[in-house]
Amino acid sequence: MFNSKYSKTLTVVLIIVIVIIVGILIYLGIDVYNKYYIQQASGDKFNEFQDTYLNQVEPEPEENYIPLNNVAPDVDLNTLYQNTTTGGGAEDPTVQYEGYDVIGTIEIPATDVEYPIVADYEMSIRALNLAIVKMYPETIELNQVGNTVLAGHNYKNGTFFSNNKTLQEGDKIYITDLSGERVEYEIYNKYETGSGDSAYMNRDTNGKREISLTTCTDDTRDRLIIWAREVE
Repeated sequence: MFNSKYSKTLTVVLIIVIVIIVGILIYLGIDVYNKYYIQQASGDKFNEFQDTYLNQVEPEPEENYIPLNNVAPDVDLNTLYQNTTTGGGAEDPTVQYEGYDVIGTIEIPATDVEYPIVADYEMSIRALNLAIVKMYPETIELNQVGNTVLAGHNYKNGTFFSNNKTLQEGDKIYITDLSGERVEYEIYNKYETGSGDSAYMNRDTNGKREISLTTCTDDTRDRLIIWAREVE
């Protein structure tokens, strides 16, 4: 009788242990798959954007310049020039990533980060699962005067902003935008704040170009914020 109860108890314990082990293996498998997929898919879009936009701004062809001595006195020269030139300036996004416009890329050498930046002002979970998301202001432009806020997940597995906590003042961040401009920023402030604090978003940058990176702390209770300013 005693041996039978002991055997049943041992069987139940073994089943529970097996279920726990299988659950852990499934969780780890999904985590590894997601990390591989994220790195592969986002890496492809990072490279596609760089190939499409970086250093693609070409000088105006000579045929687009009109000699002033051939222009009638009553013609608005500014309007004429705008209508006969083709290069420079930000273009509409042409690189798509799972239905989202890729509006730039971010590089953080200190943490081996190279990801596309997408535009999704609703900050959907799906967009955050794919790339870094521009959170503020709600425009497609990057590298603009003022504060640009970029949000990324902390998966605690090395992807996205998982390693932002290791960044230090003086570390560099590079943002490439739709005009092909690659701007260097330097970190000068890092702190934690409550999840409801948004004061860092609309802040005065004294007419300078700055960025703010935001992600969850490892315990998901608070936010880790990083400020960086353009290196001049």
